Amino acid sequence: MFQALRAYLKKPATIIGIVTAMMFQIIFSLVWMSGYQGVNENVKQLKIAVVNEDQGVGKRVEEQLVSSLPFRMISEPSLSRAQEKLNNREVQMVLHLPADFSKQLQAQGEKGRIDYYINESNPALIKSIMQGVANGVTATVGKEAAAMGMQAVLVQANVPAAQAQSVAQGISDKVQSNIESINPVQGMHNQMVPMMMVLASYVGAMIMGMNLQQATAMLGPSFSRWSKFGARVIINVVSAVFIALIGSSLVVAMGGQTAAGFVSLWLFQALFLMTFMFFSQMFLIVFGMAGMLFNIAMLSIQLVSSGAMVPRELLGGFYHTFSEYLPATYAVDGGMNVLFGGPSVSADARALVAIMLCCLVVGLAATGLRREGRAAVKPAVSAAANA
Repeated sequence: MFQALRAYLKKPATIIGIVTAMMFQIIFSLVWMSGYQGVNENVKQLKIAVVNEDQGVGKRVEEQLVSSLPFRMISEPSLSRAQEKLNNREVQMVLHLPADFSKQLQAQGEKGRIDYYINESNPALIKSIMQGVANGVTATVGKEAAAMGMQAVLVQANVPAAQAQSVAQGISDKVQSNIESINPVQGMHNQMVPMMMVLASYVGAMIMGMNLQQATAMLGPSFSRWSKFGARVIINVVSAVFIALIGSSLVVAMGGQTAAGFVSLWLFQALFLMTFMFFSQMFLIVFGMAGMLFNIAMLSIQLVSSGAMVPRELLGGFYHTFSEYLPATYAVDGGMNVLFGGPSVSADARALVAIMLCCLVVGLAATGLRREGRAAVKPAVSAAANA
């Protein structure tokens, strides 16, 4: 046994395996601990659009909410415009005070209604936070109503003073919430699909790239560097289309949502999987097998910064900015649009194509600058001489 142990330790592959396992621990610890630091404090970066159509009580409520809620409050004159921003993920919730809000509060037997709109085509944390905000706002509006001068507002509206006082004191029991979701997500298993697809695609692309790099080394001088590079490009493209077909089919077969249809899901997954392949192989082409360390780092960083688990708005400035240059960000954003609903994926697709082309150019440059041995320069001459 000890002889076998010594034999294993003499093999470079054994040492590389141990170092790789250690680097996973180091890189993931550094990235995740720093990436999620300050997430709670960054909740103030979330945006809520307020649409107030009531110039009575609603106006005072709007002013109170804008000044008190710990979010970036945006006043929107149009509900349709605010809902468009919500669908595009420019805001995280829309709060709507209808035009008859004051009348609802004054009328006997009726309750004032505050409408909330939440886009579920987002990380699950967004829905959880915004539902809590909606419940808190509804409870607070009534309790703070008298302090905000509701009685004076009602008197100015020609309501008798005695009735105004009675109505103002009872407002806390007359406010209800109406929460509506757009692009609803059907179950937790669907909510996790974007993260699963990105994780499976990048890890698969990373391991595939490592094996292609080893296969390239094994081919040696039998083929020119450009022939091998071209062959890798073809393998990447064909593999991405075929593998994405299997992955998308399994998602749909297991009950996954496809708001944009199966073909859109398949083609978009093929695009970001192909981008992952070129992205991960770029490091291997430039640095050799040492490029796997960069891929481990990129895997960790993209899981943190892509928005699959935690909204990018809650991350620190470095990770939020860096994520704009990484393919997983656009894979998650476009994936949510295709799976759950949202705007067109054309912008995300263009970003993925741009990243893929940049990686292809870097790979071409690294291949062109790499020196080859004599046998690699004239493989046909060497083969003929040996014959």
